[in-house]
Amino acid sequence: DGLAGLVRVSRSDAGRRKTSSDIVELVEGLALRKPRLSAAAIHRKVADIARERDWSAPSYATVHGIIRALDPAIVTLAQDGPAAWRDRYELIHRHRAERPNAVWQADHTMLDIEVLGADGKPERPWLTVVMDDYSRAIAGYTVFIGAPSASNLSLALRQAIWRKSDITWPVCGIPDILHVDHGSDFTSTHMEQVAVQLHMRIVYSTVGRPQGRGKVERFFGTLNTELLSTLPGRIEGGVPGKPVLTLPELDAAIGAWITGTYHNRPHSQIGTRPVAAWIAEGWLPHMPESLAELDLLLVTVAKSRLIRRDGIRLMGLRYTSTELAPFVGEYVTVRYDPRDLAEIRVFLKNRFLCSAICPDLATEAVTLADIQAARIARRRALRRGIDGHAARLADLLREGADAKASARKPPSEPERRLRLYQEDD
Repeated sequence: DGLAGLVRVSRSDAGRRKTSSDIVELVEGLALRKPRLSAAAIHRKVADIARERDWSAPSYATVHGIIRALDPAIVTLAQDGPAAWRDRYELIHRHRAERPNAVWQADHTMLDIEVLGADGKPERPWLTVVMDDYSRAIAGYTVFIGAPSASNLSLALRQAIWRKSDITWPVCGIPDILHVDHGSDFTSTHMEQVAVQLHMRIVYSTVGRPQGRGKVERFFGTLNTELLSTLPGRIEGGVPGKPVLTLPELDAAIGAWITGTYHNRPHSQIGTRPVAAWIAEGWLPHMPESLAELDLLLVTVAKSRLIRRDGIRLMGLRYTSTELAPFVGEYVTVRYDPRDLAEIRVFLKNRFLCSAICPDLATEAVTLADIQAARIARRRALRRGIDGHAARLADLLREGADAKASARKPPSEPERRLRLYQEDD
């Protein structure tokens, strides 16, 4: 057999040549039973059975050797179930999209860091990421406090699809396929409507099978180890550090790391920079007609709100605009960006009405002079309407009175004309 024939070959039955097949099968069967038994417990149980049946009891080393010789895959399947076996031993097919924007992946993760919330208390934020499958470039992301929702996914998609103000971040456009999991935010009716309007197909990964989104999962790991480990408030071993950053500051740090570091270094899987892979040899992505149209599709739609005399109340905040004056008492739909609650967009019967601001959050404010001017303008408009109705009513009453007077007037005598005869000619 050549050199291979000189290699010392170990026996397949090493350590158990003198062990009966019944003992071996008994040990293997006990090792595969649930709940999991320790090697010592299996040895004691086998020794008791051997004494009852007058068998030669195996030593602890023999029992331990039989257990160690078992295939780890069969032990995992028997003890931990098919999901654990699938994640560790099942073959996977590694697939890469054929071109940029053919497939995007989206997923959430809770970050290993704490930030200062609006009330100054520590909060652990979440991150939603949208990644291009072909180039591994990040198309969009959003950092938020609270559980993942369709609104946070919509904000990440809004940033992913529309053109960025940063010229070093060119990734944009509408993907052909969006690959997501079965979370309630991904399976919501809102996302289905968005997909139909954008002509984008949503593909769901198999329940309990995160391998389909492995590229995003690896990005999360890289972000945690490279960026978050350098920031204050990092959670180490389950123990959080002292939070220093606010949510906007963490958002800015993640954005700077994506555009400055992640996008501009060669990716180990594709061998080139993600931004360069996305640009490729130059192409035009499919874009929405306008940002306003995209916002209409993606930005979260809140429940109906009543326009009160002091404005619109939403999440404990009050929003005002002089353009709301003619619609006091009307129910409207508001759309807002959860990351910027200073302004909301107001829609009446699915038509854009105005933007309203929160005086407590916005840099601009609706002053008393603006309110007074709106009051005067509204009162004058109503007064003109009243005057118009009064004038029309007066005309109708006058016409009615004239008609009645005409009805009471006696009929006039017919006009007498001189009768002529043929002889008078």
